[in-house]
This record gives sequence, C-alpha cells and structure tokens, in this order.
Amino acid sequence: MSVGKRIYLKREMPDQEIVNQFKTIPASNTADVMGRSCAMNPRIRLVSSPKEQMLAGPAYTVKCRAGDNLALHAALSMCSEGDVLVVSNEEDNTRALIGEVMMAFLRYTKKAAGIILDGPIRDIDEIGKWDFPVYCTGTTPGGPYKEGPGEVNVPIACGGVSVYPGDIILADPDGVIVIPRKDAAAILKDAKEFQAKDTAKLQASKNGTADRAWVDKALTDKGFEIIDDVYRP
Repeated sequence: MSVGKRIYLKREMPDQEIVNQFKTIPASNTADVMGRSCAMNPRIRLVSSPKEQMLAGPAYTVKCRAGDNLALHAALSMCSEGDVLVVSNEEDNTRALIGEVMMAFLRYTKKAAGIILDGPIRDIDEIGKWDFPVYCTGTTPGGPYKEGPGEVNVPIACGGVSVYPGDIILADPDGVIVIPRKDAAAILKDAKEFQAKDTAKLQASKNGTADRAWVDKALTDKGFEIIDDVYRP
C-alpha cells in the first residue's frame, strides 16, 4: 500500500437527518456539550458571503503536502454533492491551495456544501462575494505546486483538530467544529438541550432576571479575595 499516496473512494457516512438537524444549532452550543475541545483554530475563518449562516455536511478529507494541491485536485474530481472538503496543509501559509477556477468547479459542477482549508486561497476579490462557504487562513497570490504526495479520505488534522472521513463538519460565522460521526446522535441530543437552556439564559440577560449567584460561589470556591479598597503600590 502506497502510504502517502492513497486515495480512498469510500467513507462511512453520517445519518443525513442528523446532519440536517445540526444546522439549527449554533456551533458554539454544540461545541460546549463536547467539552469545548472540538473547535478548529480561529486562524481558519470564513472569507466568503454565504446567505445561510450554518454549514453542515460530511467531511471529505484531503491531506496535502505543504503548498501542494495535487491531492486536492484529486478530491475535486471524486467528491460528491453535499460534501464538505476539509484540507490539511501542514499549517503552511506561503502558497494558495485553490483559486477561482477550482473553486467554481467545486461549487457549480460538484455542488459541494463548502470547503475548509488549513492554508490560504487566492482570487478573494471574487470568492469573497460568493454564496458558498469558504473557510481558510488567509490569501496570497502565490500559487501551489502539483507534485504530491498526498492522500484522500484518510484521518487528518485541520486547525488543530482531528478529522476522520465522514465526520460531521459544522460551521457558522464563529468558525468550524468537528463532530465525530459515531457520537453524532448523542451529541445532537445534548446540543438541543443545551440550546434550549442557553436561549432561556439569553432572555434572562435581556429582561433583568439573570441569576449570577454562581459567579460569587465560583470565586469563593477558587480562593479569590474581594477587597473593598483601591490598589496601592
């Protein structure tokens, strides 16, 4: 087996109804019920202008060599409608992995749900206006090489988070989180309950009925000292 030059054509896929239901829950609410350890580094941010706030779909993973997009070209040819391409790039920021031509093929021909790149893109003057979710680390006019190696539909790390093929990618203007496929049903249940409680807290914050007693208790429990005086050197 050619480790480093592998392209897997199949993935274990999540339940599409579960994917659809995650679109109704802010990524922050879902992240909070996952121990707050599932969010990609904020260097990966939204750079386009999608009309829908929420992106949700199965991960189609791409492992690129730094600054090289041959494996990404392979993924563009093989991905399916509704997929979210998730691209690792060894955290390189010197070369754009994709531009307007490739992105147009992904959006219009392949009808992907979106793309997440741990690296830059180019042609932001056009892509930035698109109703298509594009998350990346920034932009550069410098283009990529096309030599490989690279892999498709293997486990990767993107934005400091592990991503397996078929995991659920959930993103909104705050950023991107990764929901493990096997745990998705349980996480969805917890996220719905958390969302309901969070909505109630928000309303209380607006109408003046918020209960902040927990803050005083936490400060006491953690050994904070409250001093009724000014600080003097």
